[in-house]
Amino acid sequence: MSNGVLAPLRRRLSRTFAGQSEGVPEWELALEKGDDAGYFPPDSVTWRVHGGMTPIVGGIRALLTQALNPGVLAGVVDHSYYREDPLARLARTIRWVFTVTYGDTAAAHRACEHVRRRHDAVVGQYTDGLGEAREYSANDPELLAWVHLAFTDAFLGAYEYVRGPLAPGLADQYVREWATAGELMGVAEPPRSLAELREQLTAYDDGARLAHSPRLDEVVGFLRRLPLDPLLVPGYRTLFAAAIDSMSDRHIELLGLNRQAVRHGLLPARQGAQVTLAVVGLALGSPGPSEEAARRRLARLGVL
Repeated sequence: MSNGVLAPLRRRLSRTFAGQSEGVPEWELALEKGDDAGYFPPDSVTWRVHGGMTPIVGGIRALLTQALNPGVLAGVVDHSYYREDPLARLARTIRWVFTVTYGDTAAAHRACEHVRRRHDAVVGQYTDGLGEAREYSANDPELLAWVHLAFTDAFLGAYEYVRGPLAPGLADQYVREWATAGELMGVAEPPRSLAELREQLTAYDDGARLAHSPRLDEVVGFLRRLPLDPLLVPGYRTLFAAAIDSMSDRHIELLGLNRQAVRHGLLPARQGAQVTLAVVGLALGSPGPSEEAARRRLARLGVL
């Protein structure tokens, strides 16, 4: 495809992901600054999994997985403006993930502290899966742990769904590497292997901590039909279907969905995602601005 054909798509994608249709956001350019190589080197599995376009599917899957926890869901519904500004949370999530991945250690700490400060005001009550009223705080260790599990599972799962399985041992390495991000966010015992990740995910499904509810239906329905620029809607629906298709049967069941009901387009979900992400990659270019800024910092420090 020519640049002329891709230009309208590039502008709309940039506005969706970065909040501006032209240029590179200042926070991405700032990743060039810093005094060390950061927590994750260029040859890390974290750079591999978070690079490219698969984090788009991973982000959708992470939001859906997080919402299975009624405490996390209550925080989103009660304290965010997801209906009025549906892309703001996505943009903040992207900024946090890429800053921790590509920034120096000081930038990673600042990003995590910023999120934790925002969480201070996110408190309230919710009803758990057993019908019991419970207090919640976004900085509660149990909720922080679920969010970390959801991120780790989603980004790794999306990468392997779209790109194919990692070589033996690399999935374990990714979980072990990304445990650092969990610790920076205050997670006490993040998983350090794929087996531990799956074990901790399963442990949350105890009848109380994960649950289906009318409130979940509302949020999932909104995410399924996100009010995007019309040019982006077909691609997003394809990627939403892929995010669902990549999830475990149990999590799909808890969401109240099924793979066939959300399928979009003529291609099977995986192939549809591969084609869609390839077009997005052509429009946005690769590597992305965050990785390029990190590489400039690493070159200045003599790491590369």
